[in-house]
Amino acid sequence: MFASLRQILSSDDSMLRRSFNSKGRVGKTVKSSKSKKTYGKRVKAKMEESLEGPVESPPPSPMVTLVVGSEQRTFAAHEDVLSRSPFFCAMLQDQYIGDSANKVIDLADEEPEILSCILEFLYKGDYYPRILRNKDQTSWGLENAQDINNTGGRGSSEATFFHPRIDNLVLRDTVVYCAAEKYGLEDLKRLSLRKQGLQSGIPVDVILRSARYAYDNTPDSDSRLRAHYLAMIIRTRKIFKRSGTMQLEMEMGHEFFFDLFVAMCNHMDDLGEARSKRSPKIS
Repeated sequence: MFASLRQILSSDDSMLRRSFNSKGRVGKTVKSSKSKKTYGKRVKAKMEESLEGPVESPPPSPMVTLVVGSEQRTFAAHEDVLSRSPFFCAMLQDQYIGDSANKVIDLADEEPEILSCILEFLYKGDYYPRILRNKDQTSWGLENAQDINNTGGRGSSEATFFHPRIDNLVLRDTVVYCAAEKYGLEDLKRLSLRKQGLQSGIPVDVILRSARYAYDNTPDSDSRLRAHYLAMIIRTRKIFKRSGTMQLEMEMGHEFFFDLFVAMCNHMDDLGEARSKRSPKIS
C-alpha cells in the first residue's frame, strides 16, 4: 500500500475439377438446367419460410426482491443483472435451487441509498452523480456537483451521506467503495475512487471520519482507498496540523494514524533523497 503512494484474425481452399472426353477417361456428370431450377426454388422456399416464421426470444430473467436496511425498504432487480456481482450470484445459487418464482434477498446491514448506487451501476455502468467532461473538454467533473459556495442549491449532488450506523456524515463514494468491496465489483471500486478524487471543499472532520470508515470496512490488503486518504492528508498537511479535530481524532487512536505516520516518514525520506540528488557533491 505504501509503495502505491510513490507512483501516485481465412484462408480459402479451392478444388480443380477436369472432365475428360477421350476414351478411357471419366466424363463429367452434367446436371440438367431443369433440376438446377427445381433445387433453387426449393432452397428459396425454405429460406422464405424460415424468415416468415416467428422469432423466438429468450425468456425474461426472473425478478429478485431485495429487502434493505432496518426500515426494510424493498427493491426489485433482474436475476441476471444481480448475478454480475459474485456476492449476489453465490447467494442466489446457495439459497434457491432450481427455478423459484419468489426470490428474496435480505440485506439488513445495507443502506438503501448505497444499494441504489450499486443497482444503478449494475444496470448502467455508473451511478449518480455521473462523471462528465467539463465545458472546457480538458477535464472531468461530477454531474450537478455541489457548489461549495452555494450549498443546498436545487439539483446539487452532495458528496456526503448520513450513515445511521455512524450517526454522522461520511463521504458517500467511500461507502460505495466499501460496498463494492463486499459485492465483488472491482470496476465500481475504481469508479467510486475516481469520483472521490473529484470532490473538493470537504470538512476535516468528514475526511477523518470517512478514513476511519474506510479502514473499518476494507481488508488490510486494500491498497487504493486507504492509500488515497493517507496521500490526501500528507498533501494537505498544513491544514490538518492546525486542526483541533485532527488532534482529538489522534488522541482517540486508530490504526489509520499509525499508517499515516509510516506514510509521512516515507514521504520525508523521499524528499531527502530527492534533495541529495540535486545537491552538488563535495570532493
